[in-house]
Amino acid sequence: MVGLQQVFKSFGLALVGTMHPRMLWLSLRPFLIVSILWGLLIWLIWTPALEALSIFLTTSMFTSWIQEGLIWAGFENARAWIAPLFFVMLIIPLITISLLVFIAFSTVPAIVRIVARQPSYHGLECKQGGGLLGSLVYTLWSALICLVLVMLTLPVWWVPPLVAVLPPLLWGWLTMRLMSYDVLAKHASTEERDVLIEKYRWALLTMGIVSGMLGAVPTFFWATSALALVLFPLVSFVALWIYSLIFVFAALWFSHFLLDALQTLRQEELEKSLTVETRVVDPELPYHGQ
Repeated sequence: MVGLQQVFKSFGLALVGTMHPRMLWLSLRPFLIVSILWGLLIWLIWTPALEALSIFLTTSMFTSWIQEGLIWAGFENARAWIAPLFFVMLIIPLITISLLVFIAFSTVPAIVRIVARQPSYHGLECKQGGGLLGSLVYTLWSALICLVLVMLTLPVWWVPPLVAVLPPLLWGWLTMRLMSYDVLAKHASTEERDVLIEKYRWALLTMGIVSGMLGAVPTFFWATSALALVLFPLVSFVALWIYSLIFVFAALWFSHFLLDALQTLRQEELEKSLTVETRVVDPELPYHGQ
């Protein structure tokens, strides 16, 4: 894999950087804002949403078999908790995607500025290959694609192996898309960004999937633990902060990796141009041989 050494190096730098008090604050701020907004929304829609889901799960030919199968398997109280469980599984992807989008807009630029001020990236020219409007369109489009994929695959999240596989893949893909664009938006030109994403596609996807696997830990707990239903408000807030911290770590990881890759790319282009100029100048030198 191209850039494997840089992947591990940037991983270590991101791991150390995440423990900095400023990074902990940057993970806490979006967590608090998103928690308040989603907490109010869930409080308002909890009862009517559960009633609607209960009716849908009982009457729909597509979902009634789930409840009947659980009752047949001996879960006599399935009617009492199947609707809350469905609601939690529906709301988790929406909360996660909204948090990632919010961090991409509000936190990633600040993280990139902090990383770019480090001596390793001193003097890195800003070519402004992306702007606020481009980031907005790119982020919303990526989030929409991810949301559609989540809705299409959600029914098979109930299959035990897939609940541990699909969320990391989906969050990994979305993390790669958003972080790659936002990290390079200020410092790289459009052409440089396209070259780097193409050159390090598999390395970036691997980084995204690893970040998604870390983020899947609270998802797995929410989806499989009865305690998560009983203590849903408390568990959801704790898990949301874990998501936020992981996304900040991912932003640091992508920032170190891509800024280093951008430096390397520009150095290679500079050396290539100097080599070309030397080859052009040499034939023009006077020949003094015998």
